[in-house]
Amino acid sequence: MSDPVWYRSLYWRIAFGFIALMAMLLIAQGVLYLWLTDRFVGTAARTPTQLATLVASEVSSELGQKPDLNVEEFARSRYSHVYQPFLIVLRDGRRGSNRPTALPPELGRMAQGRLRFGPPGAPRPDGRGGEPFGRGGDPFGRRGGSRFPTEYAMVLGAGGAEVGVVAVPGNPPPVSVALQELGPTLTWFGLGLLSVGAMLTALLIFRPSHNRLRALEQAARALGEGRTDVRATETGGDEVSSLARTFNRMAADLDSRAAALTVSVRARRQLLADVSHELMTPLAAIRGYVETLGMANVPIVAPTRVRYLGIVEEETHKLEAVIGDLLDLARLEGGGDTLR
Repeated sequence: MSDPVWYRSLYWRIAFGFIALMAMLLIAQGVLYLWLTDRFVGTAARTPTQLATLVASEVSSELGQKPDLNVEEFARSRYSHVYQPFLIVLRDGRRGSNRPTALPPELGRMAQGRLRFGPPGAPRPDGRGGEPFGRGGDPFGRRGGSRFPTEYAMVLGAGGAEVGVVAVPGNPPPVSVALQELGPTLTWFGLGLLSVGAMLTALLIFRPSHNRLRALEQAARALGEGRTDVRATETGGDEVSSLARTFNRMAADLDSRAAALTVSVRARRQLLADVSHELMTPLAAIRGYVETLGMANVPIVAPTRVRYLGIVEEETHKLEAVIGDLLDLARLEGGGDTLR
């Protein structure tokens, strides 16, 4: 069977390998994205109010133990895994955030106003009530709300004094923030997975075919050097194995032809030896009797001369028969006659 099995075809294996590689890449990327998202955004299950309360409580506790607390370092080390950004503002000017690049630009001013003037509606230093933060849209620039949807929690110091505030935007940051955070990890993971997949594809699909092609090349080179007994490996069931089977049939045909040619050469040599012997026998007889008849000093009676001439004639007919057989053989080999 020279035709390759369809599911073992090299083209199908390449196609299936590519599809499997892409599927593996997409599945692994999806799993990694879900894992990173769950790890990265998992704390989003807390509401902004709960997150603000939690951060304010922990900052208050840390300030009680370390009055000179580095708020920025504390926020980054403790809440770097929290996707929802927040801002810590203390009265002495210290600030800290887990994701400074994801904060709305107005959040610092709003937190500072909340720390100075208190919640909306509280009496202002000039005696007027109202909203010290103004009106506008979403802190991230999206319209639709009458106030910035931000949640606050006060940081308490010694004696319950309000020494700071934690501001948490009510809306999550844009998708670009998540892409900025997860993009490098997903990119490097995808490149690594693609490299591993390419290596596996090369080892499982292309390397066996490459080895069999190299073996076929060596067999063809050996055949060109005259070794008709060489054979290529036929395993695999694909186009390479089909080519190897065709090559082996050609090599076997050449081997049988070479064997037949060897037998033919041997037969020709034997025929030449036999013909030489068959030609030399009548020629020797003819030569002997002719030389005898030509001797002037040898008296030959008439009956003996007639007998000698009859032998010469007989041997001449034998010589003509052998030469005629050789001519018939030449015509047969040249295709000019048929044997019945």
